[in-house]
Amino acid sequence: MSAPRETDVFPFPGSSYRGPDPRYAELRDEEPVVRVRTAGGVDAWLVTRYEHVRELSADPRLSRARACGPGAPRVGGTMHTTPEMIISLDSPEHSRLRKLVAGAFTLRRVERMRAGVQQVADELLDAMQAQGGPVDLVQALAVPLPLTVIGELLGVPPADLRDFEKWARAFATVDDRAGGEESLAGLAKLSEYIVGLVADKRATPTDDMLSELIAARDEGDRLSEAELVTFGFTLIGAGFDTTANQLANSVLALLVDHRDQWDRLAADPALIPKGVDELLRHVNLFATDTTGFPRIAAADIEVGGVTIAEGDAVLLALASANRDPAVFADPDRLDLDRERNPHISFGHGVHHCLGKHLGRMELEIALEGLLRRFPDLRLAVPEHELPWHTGEINHTLTSLPVTWGEPE
Repeated sequence: MSAPRETDVFPFPGSSYRGPDPRYAELRDEEPVVRVRTAGGVDAWLVTRYEHVRELSADPRLSRARACGPGAPRVGGTMHTTPEMIISLDSPEHSRLRKLVAGAFTLRRVERMRAGVQQVADELLDAMQAQGGPVDLVQALAVPLPLTVIGELLGVPPADLRDFEKWARAFATVDDRAGGEESLAGLAKLSEYIVGLVADKRATPTDDMLSELIAARDEGDRLSEAELVTFGFTLIGAGFDTTANQLANSVLALLVDHRDQWDRLAADPALIPKGVDELLRHVNLFATDTTGFPRIAAADIEVGGVTIAEGDAVLLALASANRDPAVFADPDRLDLDRERNPHISFGHGVHHCLGKHLGRMELEIALEGLLRRFPDLRLAVPEHELPWHTGEINHTLTSLPVTWGEPE
């Protein structure tokens, strides 16, 4: 087993929403599967090339369940999860639960939601326009759009959504801060709320996904109470936070570093779908450059010329994979004309993001509305004054003040 290099302490400090730390490029060239010491003090294998990340994402010998079970190594810079969460399960348990909700997130089903998502976005943009600048884009659009949509899908009363946002953000705190206490506190609040909501919907079912899950049977067995509760907060948390952060970070990237591309999208809205996909590849969402969810090898695995031994922790660097020049020409450039864009920002394999079609649609609708109504949108404060929420799994802006029209 190779020893970690002292310089390879993970997470690397040079990463931001703009992209991964420059040393990933060195590792892709020199040591694409490398042993690193993590912030939690545990050694892990860091995988940086696209071909290896994609291959291992679909390898059943890499176990999420073993990474979440009792006695699992605590890899610093990663999010606390519980063993019963769908993102913590291996097949067949994972497949059983996933198929219960997969039908709600197919491309066809999501497209039927487009008019409703457009209405939510239009109402939020109307309010922005009526208020006038400056406006905090995080609170005016980036958070409420996906939060409202996922709340309606699951049947969460609108008045409760902001509490959900607060608890989900606490839950997304990485586990090396105060022993995971903040994350566990958020998890407890989410669980307590869903227990009550499940009880209400069991007594009075409504036309929403949570009610469908309550009634769901798999080979004649009703979902357990724990599975229902876990499903509820997992879908709500995953259904808004990543989209909200991706939207805010994408707008920031366009306004600050790629103004010419913002202007081009405003002039040619037909480019927006391709532009969203390129922003998903180019903008680095994950603060640790990985999904934030380590895996444990359940058997010896040969990859990239090294042997990952059974029991070893493995980190798959999605941000590095998305900048791999073997797959993406001129990978560090935001290219709206990129024809081949097989990015893996939504993951790959059994744990690929269920909500990728919904998230992509929300991003397209939100960007189209902003570009159409506010083509001269700009930051209302200097970039260095923008506040970032530290310690989360994602690069998260606390606020994004923007304005438009003639300068005062």
